Amino acid sequence: MENTKMAAINWQNITEEMHEKGYAIIQNVLTHYECTELIAGYNNSNSYRKTVVMERYRFGLGEYKYFNYPLPNLIQSIRESVYPKLVPIANAWMKVLNIATIFPDAHQEMLNQCHDNNQTKATVLILKYGKGGHNTLHQDLYGAVYFPIQTVLFLNEPDEDYTGGEFVLTQQTPRAQSKAIVLKPKKGDMLLFTTNFRPIKGTKGYYRVNMKHGVSEIQSGERYTLGIIFHDALS
Repeated sequence: MENTKMAAINWQNITEEMHEKGYAIIQNVLTHYECTELIAGYNNSNSYRKTVVMERYRFGLGEYKYFNYPLPNLIQSIRESVYPKLVPIANAWMKVLNIATIFPDAHQEMLNQCHDNNQTKATVLILKYGKGGHNTLHQDLYGAVYFPIQTVLFLNEPDEDYTGGEFVLTQQTPRAQSKAIVLKPKKGDMLLFTTNFRPIKGTKGYYRVNMKHGVSEIQSGERYTLGIIFHDALS
């Protein structure tokens, strides 16, 4: 990911959206060629450290693979260039919720904190769903050290390559019914969203709302996405 491409994004608008909604979509982050290359690499077993068949663990129906370190250059570049743009958002959330955590400016420093906690495994993953595939609501934490924002990049086109398969967020507000948010990003788009919670301003200050994410059932075709999580997993 070229730094010029990241610099061209209006991060002020993205920051405002993240504060307001807990998610934001950035269009056309990946090219058609980059999406095609990532999908084509799905069967290259040397790239991955682990394959998870979701049905086996009652996570849904589909399959995903965790990349090995070192990550492909494109993925490494996205991880390193997007993370610093999200740090001010994450730190603002911690501050208003009176959480003592302060996230470092550089991504490598974040990984160093993970490694000090025995979290050394790569968490970047590619997901594949066929007809009937879905992902149950969940959070991607992987250990005590985690970054509160993550991203998904969409590798093929909804309503052309597959139908159904919407991205679903749920917001669990205290003492209220849960809110469902259904999103349909296009091929090449990047979705930023909260890993597990975000602050909302109420009449007596900020309060914490928990959020989960998942994928609705695929009606036809195949759906591929790339998930980039900024912390590492326990060994």
